[in-house]
Amino acid sequence: MSALSPELTSLQEEVESLARGRGLQFPEVVYEVVDHRQLNEIAALGGFPVRYPYWRFGMEYDRLIKGHTYGLQRIYELVVNTRPVVAYLLSQNSAVEQKLVMAHVCGHADFFANNAWFSHTDGNMMDGMASHGARIRALSDRHGMEVVESFIDRVHSLDNLVDHGAMARARGQHGNAPPLGSARGVSERDILGRLLLDAPLADWEQEVLSILRDEAYYFLPQMLTKVMNEGWASFWHSRLMTSSLLCDAEVVDYADQHSGAMGGSDGPMNPYKLGLELFRSIEKAHGGGEAALAKLFDVRAVHNDLTFVENFMDDDFCRHHKLGKTQEDRAMAREQLLSSLTNGGQPLIRMCEGGDGELSLEHCWSGQELQMAAADDTLKNLAALWGGPVRLHTRLENRPLLISCVQGELSREFGDLLETDAGGHLDDHGEAA
Repeated sequence: MSALSPELTSLQEEVESLARGRGLQFPEVVYEVVDHRQLNEIAALGGFPVRYPYWRFGMEYDRLIKGHTYGLQRIYELVVNTRPVVAYLLSQNSAVEQKLVMAHVCGHADFFANNAWFSHTDGNMMDGMASHGARIRALSDRHGMEVVESFIDRVHSLDNLVDHGAMARARGQHGNAPPLGSARGVSERDILGRLLLDAPLADWEQEVLSILRDEAYYFLPQMLTKVMNEGWASFWHSRLMTSSLLCDAEVVDYADQHSGAMGGSDGPMNPYKLGLELFRSIEKAHGGGEAALAKLFDVRAVHNDLTFVENFMDDDFCRHHKLGKTQEDRAMAREQLLSSLTNGGQPLIRMCEGGDGELSLEHCWSGQELQMAAADDTLKNLAALWGGPVRLHTRLENRPLLISCVQGELSREFGDLLETDAGGHLDDHGEAA
């Protein structure tokens, strides 16, 4: 890694001055220039080169390198939600690409700093990750790499069992995770928090679980705002580049780079494209100008992907972007997208009343069945950490299903077929709608 050249430093000052003049508000941005192998390695570590060693990070690096080698994907930039914001520039980028990336980074930095869903995150997370890495390395030296890594495997399979509704409780606290008091104080979806309080874990296991829970809450808002975050950054790189940053000789290169990011196999559902077009639609609906920009900044401040799409992706938008030939088709496309964005696309699991010594869970139905192989693995890992029976209530093929893991053995118990209405729909509680 290397610092910026005088030319790139001058370009950063130009881009950021223009961005701030247009109303973006963001902290200092520190750039590091890296080659494509370094960038893929940092991306595999979630943006933190100081993170603890873990075999899955190595697998992700291998996947990214192969994608780059065979021309399947290329990372142009990487931005990390810290204070100051840390961003990585690819040394192989052309001059116009570096300019585009810097404009895009300004959008991300503004989003991190001003979107409510990031307000609990630790701005000193680069040092936090380094501290986490040092502790896990020390524990691995003391207890054995395989033992610690096996425990990390179990926890990583559960790191979506946290509660985005509890993030606000972490504001002003040390770290990223909401504080724990007692089992009664743990929200019904913070299953990692319940394990920390009540599972029979060794001291070192408690420490590792606490570290991984903290990191899960740090990354959670990124999962909940991918469409908005990328759309906002794309909206602003487009606005800044086409206003005064481009010279005539760069227009064709910029158009090629921008269209490449907006396309891909996902078409209109590409998060860059979808988010950008939704922001443009809001601007147009409010007549353009300063009043429209004020509305955009308000939207950027309070929404996540689910509420963003729910509030602004109406039938006119879907029709304009060819998301279905009929109103029914467009409504179905919208509902499918909303379902995929609920809880960041992860199953919503909450704790419920169970028997003594057992951990009883309920899958909050949103129209999507669980992947049974993943559910089985999750229950096995939960039961191993919980030290007692774990039961999960869900549904499969319109029938209630109770999956239990007792002493490492899985069992399934089906209920009667659920009734549906004439359209074959069930309400959120499994009763006829």
